[in-house]
Amino acid sequence: MHRRYYLKNKDYLFVDGYNIMNSWDIFKDTMEVDLEKARKDLCTILAQYAHLTKQEIILVFDGYKVKKSPGAHYRVDGISVVFTKELQTADHYIEQELDKVGRLRRVRVATSDKIEQQIIMQRGGSRISARELLAEVEAEQIKLKRKTKEIRAEFYKNSGSMTSSTMEDLLELKKKLDK
Repeated sequence: MHRRYYLKNKDYLFVDGYNIMNSWDIFKDTMEVDLEKARKDLCTILAQYAHLTKQEIILVFDGYKVKKSPGAHYRVDGISVVFTKELQTADHYIEQELDKVGRLRRVRVATSDKIEQQIIMQRGGSRISARELLAEVEAEQIKLKRKTKEIRAEFYKNSGSMTSSTMEDLLELKKKLDK
């Protein structure tokens, strides 16, 4: 499997993919119909969150029930996506990675599994529940919408301050283009 290197100046968030998907209502219907789409949707949400928060996100999906699965590691929209190998759970993969990361870096793990949360804290990580992660994601989305609204308002405010000569030049250009 892929060897990962961890930087000291980076914040890391490991996400137990299926645990989060089973905890967030937005995935309930999709998971029953199209598991692949649900995984892609979670990747998209977390990629935007990673971009906004500057965290390195490692999204881990269980592959332990997939016969002869060697596991897989992908980079999708700026986040790492891991499918564990046969007989390896996402929890076990995350625990192994926490041992590699050490206590010198800020590492959080998103899962609502109570036993896993205890193990995470023993290994130097901090835990965040699925509900807490959803609240953080939604808060970042609200900040993004607010910032976008501010930028648009500033743009429209400034676009009304054209000089009459600039307006005449634009009208002249429009006439030429219309011909």
